[in-house]
Amino acid sequence: MENRQYRLLEAGEIETLERLGNRARDWNRVMVTEGFCPDMMRGNTLWGDVRIECDASAPALLKDGIVEWPVGIENSTLKDCTIGDGCVVRNVRMLCGYTVGRGCLLSNIDEMCADSDTPAWLEPMNECGGRRVMAVGGMRVGDAYLWARFRDHRGMVERLESLSLKALKGGSGYGTVGDGAVVKNCKEIRNVRIESTAEAPTRIYDCIALTDGVISPGCTLEFGIIAQRFLLGENVKLEYGLRLNDSVVGDNSTVARCEMGNSRVFPAHEQHHNNSFLIAGLIMGQSNIAAGGTLGSNHNGRTADNEMAGGRGFWPGLCVSVKHSSRFASYCLLSKADYPHELNITLPFALVNNNTAKNRLEVMPAYWWMYNMYALNRNIKKFAKRDKRVYKAQHIEFDPFAPDTAEEMLLGRGLLKMWTEKAYQESNGGAQCDLGEGLAKSVGELPHIEVRGYGMEHSHRPTVILKPGAAYKAYEEMLIYYAMRVLTERYGDAMPPKELNEGDARVQWWINIGGQLVTKPDADRLIADIESGELDSWEAIHCRMDQLWEAYPEQKVRHAYQVLCELSQRKALDEREWARYQVRYAQIQQYVEDQKTITRKKDDDNEFRQMTYWNSEEMRAVLE
Repeated sequence: MENRQYRLLEAGEIETLERLGNRARDWNRVMVTEGFCPDMMRGNTLWGDVRIECDASAPALLKDGIVEWPVGIENSTLKDCTIGDGCVVRNVRMLCGYTVGRGCLLSNIDEMCADSDTPAWLEPMNECGGRRVMAVGGMRVGDAYLWARFRDHRGMVERLESLSLKALKGGSGYGTVGDGAVVKNCKEIRNVRIESTAEAPTRIYDCIALTDGVISPGCTLEFGIIAQRFLLGENVKLEYGLRLNDSVVGDNSTVARCEMGNSRVFPAHEQHHNNSFLIAGLIMGQSNIAAGGTLGSNHNGRTADNEMAGGRGFWPGLCVSVKHSSRFASYCLLSKADYPHELNITLPFALVNNNTAKNRLEVMPAYWWMYNMYALNRNIKKFAKRDKRVYKAQHIEFDPFAPDTAEEMLLGRGLLKMWTEKAYQESNGGAQCDLGEGLAKSVGELPHIEVRGYGMEHSHRPTVILKPGAAYKAYEEMLIYYAMRVLTERYGDAMPPKELNEGDARVQWWINIGGQLVTKPDADRLIADIESGELDSWEAIHCRMDQLWEAYPEQKVRHAYQVLCELSQRKALDEREWARYQVRYAQIQQYVEDQKTITRKKDDDNEFRQMTYWNSEEMRAVLE
């Protein structure tokens, strides 16, 4: 809120205020700006330092939906507050310690108090508090991840705490309600910073209790939620009886009807079913927790210090129970099951199944590419389409095909090659072999291979890889699809310059910092500059992250070219090799289009899906 010139009340104004039922402990501590009209205040009690801003040009009515509210302060108790121009404050039993921006609506609130000097500490990812972070105004989801993840960098952890305390003292505390915010029909709001703007208003209504948190612009909190110790990114929805504590929720996420505690979810997370919970989890975005999902720390393990990490696109199916500690590569789909042992699934885009009849863990790599192309292609588009943020401070890579998933696929190909060669040796009397690039053809007819001792499940039972040859081929197609799409978007049909593979080797470790992909060397430099004091504020860290985001497209192009060089086992591509990849890319594009149609057609032609409609015309009218 900008600096305004305040003045004391005039005697006639005080007389009018008292006649309208207003009372103050000390009228000399009530300040107003020019344009103040005492008729706007009725039946209020004022304690401490109260400042009221007025602008004669401000509208006399504040519209909320289809209802227009007369601007003013009525039947409320205000203590040590500042109220901005054009606000409606009505039936607030106690409003204490808040600076309320312009055009806000506060109505029917039992208690709304803030102590900006008291830090709000969160304990995400681990119930024992070893990853605790502080929530302050202006923080991004990536900031909280950086602070909690790299705990071995003690100098950085201490620096982040110091600069957060400094930010707290400098105006980033909790006693703020941003412009255009709507808060109504709530019982208790304590130490919650409500960031809001006229362009991206935050709406809070029919909530039970909100305590110790920061809410970014454009959020909606409604219908019976309880939230304690939290940080919300931009355009987050919390709804319908949610119980949330010690958690960071990424931009564009919806969490409702469930329980989430001590967790950190990245952007575009969906969890809105009444009987699911997530405890001590790191979910890296574009994810969906289905009904019945029980993903908890001491609920599914021996102690409360367990953790679970799911990569981008993590999707446990109905009634999935996972034992902590577990880790999953990007776009892992877990079929309905109780998974009795800790898991470490390193194969991306995989379908995982606990086959109780055969007492084995089954993993089908590249399942999405081979059997669910429609859903995979829909994911490419839907997350960007659903991005309704106004400011987009947190940078996000939405594409399933990106450097991080490409590296997982390269690792997956290496594992499949190693496992298949070993299975081939065992089935041929131990004869040495190197199936090399002919693996897909050589073992394509094998329905599965059994792998032991590679740590995918913490048990003595076998892990079975389904359709390894087809998956190996699929990973290659996916890598070509990723690399060629990036390169042709930059260079068209022209061959990329060979210099893209000169200098440093291909970056194989990309770190997802709240949705933004950062190379490991860049992340190391970021941490070092925080520790040295070169980056001495959250604003400075954000500036560096913005610079890295600007550099990311070039890094992605370089990485895509190097992936093709890796597949070709060449230092640079010649014209013949480039032409070969152009042909392959065109074939793969056609495959993608065909599979999108085929996988969708399976549903459309399903007679059980059709039977709820009287005819095909009705079905098309409903579904199109």
